[in-house]
Amino acid sequence: MLRTIGRRLLLLIPTLFGLTVLLFFWVRALPGGPAAALLGERATPEAIERINEAYGFNRPLPEQYITWLGKLLQGDFGNSIETRRPVLEEFVNRFPATVELAIISLIIAVGIGVPLGYWAARNHGRLIDHLSVTGSLIGITIPVFFLAFMLKYVFAVQLGWLPSTGRQDREIDATHVTGFFVLDGLLTGELDASINAIVHLLLPALALATIPLAIIVRITRASVLEVVNADYVRTGRAKGVSTQVIRNRFVLRNAMLPVVTTIGLQAGLLISGAVLTETVFAFPGIGAFLAGAIFARDFPVLQAFVLFIAIAYALINLLVDISYSFIDPRVRIQ
Repeated sequence: MLRTIGRRLLLLIPTLFGLTVLLFFWVRALPGGPAAALLGERATPEAIERINEAYGFNRPLPEQYITWLGKLLQGDFGNSIETRRPVLEEFVNRFPATVELAIISLIIAVGIGVPLGYWAARNHGRLIDHLSVTGSLIGITIPVFFLAFMLKYVFAVQLGWLPSTGRQDREIDATHVTGFFVLDGLLTGELDASINAIVHLLLPALALATIPLAIIVRITRASVLEVVNADYVRTGRAKGVSTQVIRNRFVLRNAMLPVVTTIGLQAGLLISGAVLTETVFAFPGIGAFLAGAIFARDFPVLQAFVLFIAIAYALINLLVDISYSFIDPRVRIQ
């Protein structure tokens, strides 16, 4: 197991190296060069010359790349053009908010999607099966930003049941230790702060969890239906194995491999796909920061975000591979 983890981590090095090459030349291939892209409508020959001199864009490309890569290895992602602060500092400040949102969304998607997909498969062809399939199709087709606006309008504006913006009420005098507001409240014993943070997470988490929930329902249903008709399940029934053992050990456990793969992919998408949701709910996470960076043409932030998502995907896939060995002993033997 440790050798497998080591090999996967070593494979991450050439992947990230190739990604840095693509990112570097993507910025340099912008129309008019990176200086003109940064200045936008304010681009004049004099201003472009100043930007090229300040950022070293007038130096040979190999020299620019080596300098940029060396700074990356030291944790220097440059300064945000919009805020003038280090990009890494901006990400560290906003990272906990996005992770909290992604975790709550994933809990909703998995907690509802897996049982619903399993229940639909057990009642194949009945009303609950048809309703789950129809509901999953609707969940996939509804745009996230539209659903976010509807949830905000109904539950925050019209009914006033849930807050519409932010991570916590301003009246809450909470102690922030880690930046994860829910965890901070638990660590410091301020349960009211944790509950308030969870309440603020509900609407954006529901909006963000819709598509992963629908996908997990469909994958779970299809996987369970496939396993139910497998030879070893029929053999178990013929030998008189109890229904509970067949459902839990024969069917559900073997059906979980594709479901776990899907959950891993959706976890990465939740982090990278939080841009629209965080923007609608004015949620101060990486997604909202990235949305501002796109409009401001803040390329150091965009480059850092792409690298961050690549690393997150690689680590999530590693965790998925490790979980395979616990779900299916055959993977552990291999």
